[in-house]
Amino acid sequence: MKLCFATNNAHKIEEIRALVDDYHQILSLQDVGCNEELAEEQDTLEGNSNHKAAYVFKNCNTACFADDTGLEVTVLNNAPGVYSAYYAGNQRSAVENMNLLLKNLEGNEERRAQFRTVITLITPELTKQFEGIVKGIIIKEKRGVAGFGYDPIFLPDGFSRTLAEMTMEEKNKISHRSRAVKKLIDFLNQLSR
Repeated sequence: MKLCFATNNAHKIEEIRALVDDYHQILSLQDVGCNEELAEEQDTLEGNSNHKAAYVFKNCNTACFADDTGLEVTVLNNAPGVYSAYYAGNQRSAVENMNLLLKNLEGNEERRAQFRTVITLITPELTKQFEGIVKGIIIKEKRGVAGFGYDPIFLPDGFSRTLAEMTMEEKNKISHRSRAVKKLIDFLNQLSR
């Protein structure tokens, strides 16, 4: 089955392609002729995910899925949440986002957090959402160079290494996105039987 992943983030596409089997071909936005930046103007992860998938489905006439991910820090009332990519401003700088988050947590020993991904699948027959969560803590200093976003400061529960210290294969076994994608793929596999 051919499915467009409605994102311009090459890291996300690489992660997803590593998770799917040979039956499913993951296309990029460029592959389906969509070259614009997809708006994230909703105030929930669910809303952004649905909005992006619906836009691509309508304008490119192709089955697709879109995700939105947020880092939710408990003591900050789940901020940055839906605004994770823009936490430090519209420049979408991962370094500035991490620096601001660390600054906002200075002196605070309560550092529980979770990454949450919501995926919306839209085909001619249906619209369905899938959620993936990984819980952990925000550490006080960046560690690791792999991954992207907040990975260098997120330590998943039960691990001694941050997401940025893991290989892609290791991260894909536990990440929020991989958990949501596995639910998506299981659902697609049931449809194809």
